[in-house]
Amino acid sequence: MEVKRVDVTSKACEIIEKLKKEHGELVFNQSGGCCDGTAPMCYAKDDFYVPSRNVKLGEICGCEFFMDKDQFEYFKHSHITIDVKKETAFGNSFSLEIDLGYQFLTISRIFTDEEYRNLEDAK
Repeated sequence: MEVKRVDVTSKACEIIEKLKKEHGELVFNQSGGCCDGTAPMCYAKDDFYVPSRNVKLGEICGCEFFMDKDQFEYFKHSHITIDVKKETAFGNSFSLEIDLGYQFLTISRIFTDEEYRNLEDAK
């Protein structure tokens, strides 16, 4: 059985589906920090250019999920689950969920040996 690198909670998927209805196709990107921070960011697909150096980890709720190449070096041995939390401080985020009062977040854990043997390759 092939193991995915990225998954999503049901609550996060619920928010993603709301965003898809409002914005159409979406794309996720998790950068290595600086201006974007390290939180997963959600954009309308036509509004975000995915840098060619980024690694595609998979898809969540039918949306491609990318990670900065350098950030991937830290996460390449980890399973990532995208979750969501209520966010009352509408800060400097460009991620679409902030307007709904939420923020996506990454929960990670190291793959088991069995999972690692059955891991689908990141592209």
